[in-house]
Amino acid sequence: MLRPLRRALLSVSDKTGLVEFARDLVSKYGVELVATGGTKQALADAGLPVKDVSDFTNFPEILDGRVKTLHPGVLAGLLAKRGNAEHLATLARHGFPEIDLVVCNLYPFEKTATQPGITEAELVEQIDIGGPTMIRAAAKNFAGVAVAVEPNDYWQVLQELTECKGQTRQEARRRWAAAAFARVAKYDKAIDAYFNPDAGDDDEDGSSTLSATFMPMFERIGSLRHGENAHQTAMYYRETPRPTHACIANAQKLHGKELSYNNLLDLDAALTLVREFPQAAAVVVKHNNPCGVAEGTSPAEAFARAWDGDPLSAFGGIVAFNRNLDPATAAAMMEGEKFVECVIAPDYDPAALAALTGWKKNVRLLKTGPLTGTPKGLDYRRVDGGLLVQARDLGADNPKSWQVVTAKPPTNDQWAALWFAWVVCKHVKSNAIVLARGTQTVGVGAGQMSRVESVKIAVGKAGDRANGSVLASDAFFPFPDNVELAAAAGVSAIVQPGGSVKDADSIAACDKHGIAMLFTGVRHFRH
Repeated sequence: MLRPLRRALLSVSDKTGLVEFARDLVSKYGVELVATGGTKQALADAGLPVKDVSDFTNFPEILDGRVKTLHPGVLAGLLAKRGNAEHLATLARHGFPEIDLVVCNLYPFEKTATQPGITEAELVEQIDIGGPTMIRAAAKNFAGVAVAVEPNDYWQVLQELTECKGQTRQEARRRWAAAAFARVAKYDKAIDAYFNPDAGDDDEDGSSTLSATFMPMFERIGSLRHGENAHQTAMYYRETPRPTHACIANAQKLHGKELSYNNLLDLDAALTLVREFPQAAAVVVKHNNPCGVAEGTSPAEAFARAWDGDPLSAFGGIVAFNRNLDPATAAAMMEGEKFVECVIAPDYDPAALAALTGWKKNVRLLKTGPLTGTPKGLDYRRVDGGLLVQARDLGADNPKSWQVVTAKPPTNDQWAALWFAWVVCKHVKSNAIVLARGTQTVGVGAGQMSRVESVKIAVGKAGDRANGSVLASDAFFPFPDNVELAAAAGVSAIVQPGGSVKDADSIAACDKHGIAMLFTGVRHFRH
């Protein structure tokens, strides 16, 4: 149903495009303007006829502006049903005019919350009350009222008025109402996130601070070509409030074709692992599992060692770095017949970026910025009809608490290699087995239903390099056959959580073969 647009109430913090929009409303469609405080001043300064909301309601702004649109004259003018004679008679009796359009963007709570040094008292003043109330009232009564909540919405309103000769269609008003409710929900979620920053963390007594109703909020980044498979549709969303640390959702694509659903999953897995290392490191991920990981004295050396960890699996993989990518690293990547789908790094030397963009036109190159902070928030997993929510697997490991359970203790070099392998193992799908020599993986067994099969795979990939390597297992050995296989391959030391009823058998097997073994007391299953 078409409705005329005769009167607009404007109250905006972001005045981008405001004057131009209001000028068109007045000059082209004869719309009466009513506005609050700073909005009214901006319009008046531009020479536009505008009425102050206090004159409209015959009631002044009070409490330092905290109360200005919270008035029956405003809310009744928005909520009155246009086709209801009793509602319209009530408006007339009280002298409340109809309001046909609300133009309101909210106090900048989200932006203010990220500013350094902001006090809570200052931030609380950025919690909008009247704005959400007006927006919700207009959106509820979309049958007769239009609402615009962002500067980008203005052109849609003007286009609608042009097409409908100064009127708006109900389907347009309904669409704008949906966007308005979504904006208010996002705003409220940002406030909730501020007051509940640790939601999901375990308290000292083991209880969770998650509320009975869990409401995550995400904003769409864009659509993807398809999901895991070509017949599945897919979209890409970013958490809101927007994360402030370097992560996949904030990464900038510098070059290459469109990212796929699977690319994003692998990029996240690679970046999450590579940021664990203090030294220059490179990670190659294939099908959401690391197939090559290494530290080096430079990014180029780290990449070469990571790729050589399993070059067959690395072909067509995703590569992540925790240091800026320099020309030497770019040259190492382009050497020979290597093929990578995506590269992600904090930044790129201009010469390295030029070389890689000229290497392959489709390779995706992503920039994260400095890898400060750590992954934040909760870990979600969808199940049919529900959602599993858990704290991220962070901060559980303390090598000082690891136990030497064998007669032979690890050497200092073995300790360092075991820690490296253990960090990698945390990022491998269970059942996970990682073989490493120093700070280089040489064999990874992942995602098997039997742990001993993962050992066989890791040993097989390592080949002769298994001799003298160390082994990490994400969970305990249920039987000593895992140790026997490792011993036959020449593994020199093992790290595992412990906790099996047959731990004594595995310890005895290690002692028999002269293998050092550590118990961490922490498990890192990754289903």
